[in-house]
Amino acid sequence: MKPNDTGKFLNPIYLDLPLLLTLSVVSVLGLVVLYSAGQGDLNLVIGQAMRLSLGFTIMLVLAQVPPRYFRFWSPWIYLSGILLLLAVVAVRDISRGARRWLDLGVLRFQPSEIMKVAVPMTMAWFFSDKPLPPCWRHLLGGVLLTGIPFILIARQPDLGTALVVGCAGASVLFLAGLSWILMIGLAGILSAVLPLFWTFVMHDYQRQRVLTFLDPETDPLGAGYHIIQSRIAIGSGGIYGKGWLNGTQSHLDFLPEGSTDFIFAAFSEEFGLVGSCLLLILYFSIVARCLHLATRAPDTY
Repeated sequence: MKPNDTGKFLNPIYLDLPLLLTLSVVSVLGLVVLYSAGQGDLNLVIGQAMRLSLGFTIMLVLAQVPPRYFRFWSPWIYLSGILLLLAVVAVRDISRGARRWLDLGVLRFQPSEIMKVAVPMTMAWFFSDKPLPPCWRHLLGGVLLTGIPFILIARQPDLGTALVVGCAGASVLFLAGLSWILMIGLAGILSAVLPLFWTFVMHDYQRQRVLTFLDPETDPLGAGYHIIQSRIAIGSGGIYGKGWLNGTQSHLDFLPEGSTDFIFAAFSEEFGLVGSCLLLILYFSIVARCLHLATRAPDTY
């Protein structure tokens, strides 16, 4: 803090420069490869840059909010998200079709996106005032907090987002200091439940996606086509890549959704193994820096 002209101290701005710098580098790299994968569409890059600017602004503003406010609002955000997910299920049952979005007229959004943040926040709120590592009773409460939105999201059906939410809740359980006995027990329970989940919960197309992911060559011209083409693009980049704007798989439309779902394949083709490894190191640095900051937090929440 620095004293101002009146002798009072200015409030500090909470900003971690290493984390901000790493996020900025990844964002700039994203815009660079987006320009190439999008066939030089400048409007596509400008739109993404505007969204990034909005995201960075929100991030910097929220970083100034004291954690006690997040702790207070965590369960209410969670309950609001559950109610919205129930509304999605109700609309889905009425329309008798897959439904993930809520259309409020002026706003259309996916309530499941809220739970990506609400679940870990609420899990942290639940465990923050309890002795750690958690006992079986508290562990069951945490499993329920994660399991309820997981089931509601999987019913939409949106298995991908459900797995993300489930992993977010599981990560909080892990960081709460589970004993090895508990982790082995949970792994055993999960192993017993997976066959039932595969048989009675997952849809046919979801099971097909998993099987195709494990062995895309079983349907090379159908469901496995996208994965095979992305692997060809990554392999064709070699060690150093073909160079920016010189990717053939993405520019000749062999790579499906090269500017969105398969953007990493487009990046790997142009920047090669070296560029891909550097990008993964940047992502690892972001995770490592966040964990380092978490160890310096003043409380368990």
